[in-house]
Amino acid sequence: MAPQRRALPRGPDSAGPGPGPGRGGRRHSSARKGRFQQDPRGRWLKAAILLLLSAAAGGGLVLWSRLRAEGGIPEGGTPGDAVTEVLAHRSDSLRDKFVEIPCSEDYDRHKRFEGCTPRKCGRGVTDAVITREEAERIRRIAERGLSLGGSDGGASILDLHSGALSLGKHFVNLYRDVRQRIQQRIAQVFGISSSAMYLTKPTFFSRMNSTGAKTTHDEYWHPHVDKVTYGSFDYTSLLYLSDYSEDFGGGRFVFMDADSNKTVEPRAGRVSFFTSGSENLHRVEKVQWGTRFAITISFTCDPEHGIGDPVLG
Repeated sequence: MAPQRRALPRGPDSAGPGPGPGRGGRRHSSARKGRFQQDPRGRWLKAAILLLLSAAAGGGLVLWSRLRAEGGIPEGGTPGDAVTEVLAHRSDSLRDKFVEIPCSEDYDRHKRFEGCTPRKCGRGVTDAVITREEAERIRRIAERGLSLGGSDGGASILDLHSGALSLGKHFVNLYRDVRQRIQQRIAQVFGISSSAMYLTKPTFFSRMNSTGAKTTHDEYWHPHVDKVTYGSFDYTSLLYLSDYSEDFGGGRFVFMDADSNKTVEPRAGRVSFFTSGSENLHRVEKVQWGTRFAITISFTCDPEHGIGDPVLG
């Protein structure tokens, strides 16, 4: 809502109906006028009030513009549409946090696999599966790999299925171990067998910064549903490799619910995971400064869409 301008209390020169045009009225007006001429504080007070009101109105417009620029308010939206709840703060150290939500009908449009296809849906965050040290090691490898190429826009990816071998045996072994631990945690939380889950494509490193988009592929901030975008997805996970507000600004992960938005603030070693259907519509805020690194690791219940881990020849 645009700032509302409040009317100033009417001063002596705009007091409205008072004494008539007779002598008493003129004397009263002249006396007040004389007092203001003798004491300049009245004029300064009036000017100060006008200045404060102008500053408040201008500040509101600046704040509104800044919120829009930072992706906090959707186009055509209001401040009420902005983020209202943080699911996981960067400063939190979460062993297990899980929110169960009703499943969408997306899974009914695909072949079901008993003991794997989601019947319990939701989203979780944990800082207890991958250590910060492991995340930092993976990030250094990601930086080297992405330095060999990338988008001219603000988003670059390195596909791990086709590109992991180029990063060396040490990375492949570390990545395989990390992926297995994440897979086991997802299976445990959703009450399924980890052996019924298959790694699927795309699984990739991502690097995001504040560089303007050059193509539509750089526009990572649009709301989307993984199961709609990639029909094979049943469970999605993200391993964050950098810290919100330290390594980058903006770039928070936003679950877009009907009643409010829920954000996850990235933290190195943090794993965010969720069922991939429309119950978890989401987006990523635009990165405002710095660089955000993460790995997206996706799983399917359909063995026909499964891919193996990278194997060294």
